[in-house]
Amino acid sequence: LNNEGDYLRKNGNEFGATTGRPRRCGWLDLVVVKYAIMVSGIDEIAMTKIDVLDGLDEIKVCIAYELDGKTIDYMPALNSEFEKVKPIYKTFKGFSGTKGINDYSKLPKEAKNYIEEIEKIINTKISIIATGTDRSDTIFR
Repeated sequence: LNNEGDYLRKNGNEFGATTGRPRRCGWLDLVVVKYAIMVSGIDEIAMTKIDVLDGLDEIKVCIAYELDGKTIDYMPALNSEFEKVKPIYKTFKGFSGTKGINDYSKLPKEAKNYIEEIEKIINTKISIIATGTDRSDTIFR
């Protein structure tokens, strides 16, 4: 994920505020998101920085793990098992032109597909979508 991670870091300005140290960046892990939703009792979530994905040909999300030759869609209970998992990705067609949009209907169809598929996988509504750094760059659904 080196090139993609660098792309995400640069476009998302993912550097430490104090140290300037580059943050590790990678694809969205929906297994972890589903776990956080379950343990926290979350009804809806916000998606931030979708504009950072603009310009990518493909966008991946982790939808399951491979553990000891088996596919699992949950987080293993043991850290020793979690350290061995390999991500299984679903690939989406990339998109451009999300920056600054504040009306869901104006998003590119590929971006809407990405959002709606994530909602299906995590079984939770994405009710807020940030499309830029300005407060007005927000979609409320």
